[in-house]
Parts: sequence; structure tokens; C-alpha cells
Amino acid sequence: MMRQYELVERVQKYKPDVNEALLNKAYVYAMQKHGQQKRASGDPYISHPLEVAAILTEMHLDESTIAVALLHDTIEDTTATRAEIDDLFGEDIGALVEGLTKIKKLDLVTKKAKQAENLRKLLLAISDDVRVLLVKLADRLHNMRTLDHMSAEKRARISEETMDIYAPLAGRMGMQDMREELENLAFRHINPEAFQTVTRRLEELSTRNEGLIKKIEAELDELLQARGLTGTLVKGRQKKPYSVFKKMQSKSLSFEQLSDVWGFRIIVADIPDCYRALGIVHTRWRVVPGRFKDYISTPKQNDYQSIHTTIVGPSRQRIELQIRTRLMHEIAEYGIAAHTLYKDSVEPVGEVKLSPKSNAYSWLRRTIESLAEGDNPEEFLEHTKLELFQDQVFCFTPKGQLIALPRGATPIDFAYAVHTNIGDTCVGAKINGRIMPLVTRLNNGDEVEIVRSGIQVPPPAWEEIVVTGKARAAIRRATRAAVRKQYSGLGYRILERTFERAGKQFTREGMKPVLHRLGHKEIEDAIAAVGRGELSSLDVLRAVYPDHQDERVTVKPSDDGWFNMRSAAGMVFKLPGRPKDMFDVLDGEGPEALPIRGLSGNAEVHFSASGAVPGDRIVGIMEKDKGITIYPIQSPSLQRFDEESERWIDVRWDLDEANNTRFMARIQINALNEPGTLAEIAQAVATSDINIRTLSMGQVAADFSEFQLDIEVWDLRQLNHLITQIRDLPSVSTVKRVFE
Repeated sequence: MMRQYELVERVQKYKPDVNEALLNKAYVYAMQKHGQQKRASGDPYISHPLEVAAILTEMHLDESTIAVALLHDTIEDTTATRAEIDDLFGEDIGALVEGLTKIKKLDLVTKKAKQAENLRKLLLAISDDVRVLLVKLADRLHNMRTLDHMSAEKRARISEETMDIYAPLAGRMGMQDMREELENLAFRHINPEAFQTVTRRLEELSTRNEGLIKKIEAELDELLQARGLTGTLVKGRQKKPYSVFKKMQSKSLSFEQLSDVWGFRIIVADIPDCYRALGIVHTRWRVVPGRFKDYISTPKQNDYQSIHTTIVGPSRQRIELQIRTRLMHEIAEYGIAAHTLYKDSVEPVGEVKLSPKSNAYSWLRRTIESLAEGDNPEEFLEHTKLELFQDQVFCFTPKGQLIALPRGATPIDFAYAVHTNIGDTCVGAKINGRIMPLVTRLNNGDEVEIVRSGIQVPPPAWEEIVVTGKARAAIRRATRAAVRKQYSGLGYRILERTFERAGKQFTREGMKPVLHRLGHKEIEDAIAAVGRGELSSLDVLRAVYPDHQDERVTVKPSDDGWFNMRSAAGMVFKLPGRPKDMFDVLDGEGPEALPIRGLSGNAEVHFSASGAVPGDRIVGIMEKDKGITIYPIQSPSLQRFDEESERWIDVRWDLDEANNTRFMARIQINALNEPGTLAEIAQAVATSDINIRTLSMGQVAADFSEFQLDIEVWDLRQLNHLITQIRDLPSVSTVKRVFE
């Protein structure tokens, strides 16, 4: 267990003016509070915060962050309070310790909605102060190192959480070494059999090639020194088990097919030396085509910079090389922690801020901004995980702005990455000067120009094309807004007509005082609810005018098959048939009826299963979350709504001569079961300029078959002409229109 003076010495190595008093006080306080507590391993509990502090000293973090590491479990696991820590160490450290306490209670591997909400809290806590993340990652790393003493179920749960959230988050923050160690520790418990197999194969390979890494290091170093690059450091290493396993899985390779198990880093003094070293290596050994990446000129979003290349090097081995400066190497190892800067001593000692140039922290801030967009937790979790896990491609706007996107991204993702409004109005794209489909996958270096339209609304189908969370969330919002607008327009028309029949005038302002009674906070939400069928227009009328007497008739069937209709004033009418007849008599198809035009793509109005065509007498039925469903007046399905007169909406056709919309109708044909019958029917349909949408058939007798056709016609006249044509066919027994 690390001693008090050892901790101070660790920090003094990189920060000579360390605040020893703060570290000593935090060490003693944590020791006293944890007292005789033990970990699952039997070790003193204080060993855990000490190891977390040690991990943070390896990142060269300030004494304030080290003190937080020592205290991070005190509020959760001891008698310590936030007020007590504020009093002893200051509010800054107290807030960090409390933030870590709240995060510790999170269980990220639970039901999806709860997991998403907890991830929100985690990222919000990190956004307040990035030191929360650094301490939390160090805490998780030490817990993973000592996971063997937990139950098998708990090991699996914590490992899944680490692989799902913490390892990718460390990678996004540029802390690659920590990410690799977290992944390997989690891999060991998630898939122990695969871990043991890969580890054993790597050990066998290392034994067979003993001394090879040292030999390659020496040859590379000797070559660079001979060409005048002095002071370079060449470091080789074997890839980690999880990295090897992941590559085998993604590339569908066996272990024997892997040819780049070793990687080497060449660390030089400055950027020009990076390119000099690259030239020296490439002129000495053959390059593997397609394996060169320059992350110095185009850094990754987590600030990572390096040149990657693969060569067929000494001993005919395929070798991956990373060439970088010492500063780039430090950022690659410590990521966001390497950006910490100490403020002047006149300000609170040890307070840390991030360089505004930190792209990793910029990504985190952008992710936090999406919390305010109103997405539900599941959507937020989905697109945050997408961004955590995806590798990247780098594309350019026509003005040269660099846009980083996940692999597999499309021009639609690119448009939304530039600006949400550009994505919403995107109708096409030029990639490297050529017009290309919006589903095209972008590659590194592509220049993308977005073609826009002021009247475009993103189609809902785009959600299945895009890969970025920002694009998916924006498309969902735009789709919801468009549908809400449609339902709001429909609801407004319904309310206008309901109020008109009652001799009243409908206004939006009139709804304001009664919104609470209608269960909505906004006027447009209440109007859209009427359009969706969730709220009755009569309920709105009664809420706005409580004294209004409803004059609508009520319907009751009599024994003789007629319907007795009684109005609110007590007058009785007798009509044959069903309430549809009442509907015709009382309302008719006058100018008050809602006009029905072409409905292609209209989310607020739908047709019944058997369809309706211009010329049919039609009725609209309000259905929850569907808007209005249009039925022909003969439809037997209308009987289901006989007792719900408030759902009946008066509708009428409103088509001009230039109408180019076909409408669906269903016909049923009984015909002789003999060769050529179906061909005759199909020929009659074709010569009538009618399209068959679906066809089904079955045998009703030994010599007769029944055909059911869903056809698309212009109007009732064309449909009736077709029925006459088919009825005259010698093989046809009966033909009739079917209503459902």
C-alpha cells in the first residue's frame, strides 16, 4: 500500500511546487474515514482510493484531482458529509466528490430507458468538470484490475458496463492506453474462453519469435540514426488480446491469417521529422498499399495525431508503424488529461481547465448539447453509443472546412454535421464534383457539396440511411413536427366546422383559458390532438362554451329495422337503414364538409382496407393516432361506430379535372375454373386503363374459382365500366364490389 510520502513524491516529479498540505490532509482524512473497512479481496478499503490516486499521478494530474481521488468514496461509504468536505477542502473539491458519489450509484446495464437516463447524468456530471471523468475512469480501471474477487454474475455485469460505456468513453477522450486495458480486462470476463485462446496463441507466437521485436527496433533505430535523425525513440509491442480478437471478428480471419500482430512507434522531435522518418522508412522497405493514414494533417476528433503506415520490414514481417512527436505521444497516451493547464498561483491552487483546442472535450460538449434537444432517453442512448463506437472518415466542404464523420456516413449525415437546417433542406449532393445518390458512403478526403431546397422536409425513411446520432435525432424531430403540423391543420378544420354548426366562432385564443381542462399545455398540441382523434371536437366546444346545448340527434334502432332519431330538443325522426342515412339527411355533402383530395403521403387522412373512389358517398371516422379514416357509405365496418356519433366527420371529394391520383377499390369475381380465365380478366382490366395492386384466388367449388382484386382506378365511373366489362365475359359467373 502506497505511503503518504510516496504519494507526495509521485506528484513532485512532474509538479515541484505541489501543495503538500492538501495531499497530506486528504490522505489522513480518507485513512481515518475508511478505518477498518475491507474490500471483497480482504485488503484494507483505503488501498482502493490510494491506487486510484496512483493511476492519476501517472497522467500527471494536479494535486486537487489527486485529493478528489483519495476522497471519492468517503460520502458514499463512510460517515463523511458534503458539508464536512467543503469545510476541510473547499467547495470545489466537495462538488467533485459529491458528483462522483452520484455517478457511483448509476447502474448503466439495466433496462434501456434507465440506462439512457443514467448515461445522461454521467455525461452531465462530466460536462461540469472533466476531472469527474478522469477520476471515474481511474476508479473503474482499478476496480477492473481487482474484479476476480466478485461473484461471476457481478463480474459479467461490470465488464459489460465497462465494454459498453467506459472503454469507448476513454477512447473518445483520447486515452488509448486506458481504453485498451479496460477492454482487455472486460474481455477476460465477458468471453473467458476466447480470451484464454487468443492469449495462449499470442504467447506461443512471442516464444517462437523471441527477440524479433528487439531486432526490428534495432534495425529501425540504426537506419534512422544513419540518415541523421538523432534522438529518436523506437518502441515495439505486441497487440493486446482484445485488439487481435476484434480484428479476427471484423475481418473474418483466423489467427494464422493475421499478419500485423506487432506494432512499432517511432517518436521524433518535431513534425518535419515525422515526415523525414516516413520517407526514410518508405525508401528502405516496401509499403503495403492502402495502409497509409496521415492523422497529423487531419487529427482525429479526440485530438489523436500520428502517421500510420504498414511495411514489409526486416525478416519479411508485415509491420505497422506509427510516427509521432513526443507531444503527440503524450496526448495519445493520456488524451484529455494531457490538455490540463495550471492556472496562475493567484487563483485556487490546483484548479484545472482544458485547452479550448481540445477536440475531445468539444465532442463532449456537443454531445451534452443534444441533451437539450428534447430527444427521449432511448434516442439519446442510441446515437451516443453510435458516436462512441464508430471509427471515422474525414470529408471537406467546398470551402475547405473539415467534417469528421463515422465510417459508413452518407451525404445526409454530412449535411446534418454542417448544420441541422442544411440537413433538413437537403435534396441532393455532389461528391468530388459529381452528382451522387444520397445513400452513397463517403470516403476519406471526399469533397461534399449539398444541394438544398427551401420546401424540403426530410423523409422519415432517411432515418434508416443515416449513421450519425445527430442526423437521426434531427430527422425524427422534423418528422414529428411535420406530422404535428398536418394533424394541427386537420384539427383546426374540424373545430371550425364543429363550432360553426353550434353557431359559434372558433378561435385559438378562446382555447387558452380551458387548456388545463383539455389536458394540454399548448394550444397547438390540443388542436393536433383533435386531428389525431385523441380529443373530441365536442369536448373542446363544451369546454369553451359550458352552457352550450348539444343539438345533435341520437340514434336508436327499432324492432322494424328503422332508426328512431331524437334530437336534444325532443323531436323524433324515423329513417330506414343505419346512422349513415341520418348523416346524409342532417349533414349531407355540403360546403361544410371537409374536402378530400389526393392523399398520397398524407399522414392525417387514410382510406379503409377496401378503399374508396371519387363518386362514392363517403364518411370520415376519427381514429386515435390515425386521424380520419375514409369509408364508403356502404361499408359494414361503420356499424362499429353506430354508438359513437362524435367520431363521425362529414367529408366530401374535392378533385379537379387535372387530378392524377388513382384510388383503390376491391372487387370479387366468381368464374369458371378453366385455362385462360385469369388471362381474360387481366385483359379486361388492362384495356380499361386500370392497375391491379394485389390479386388473391381460391377454389369455391370443383369447377369455380373466386378471385379478389385490389385495383387502382380514377373514379367510380371507370370502376363501374370495368365491372360491366368483366360481367360480360363468358367465363364469369358473378362480379361485385367488396366493402369492409
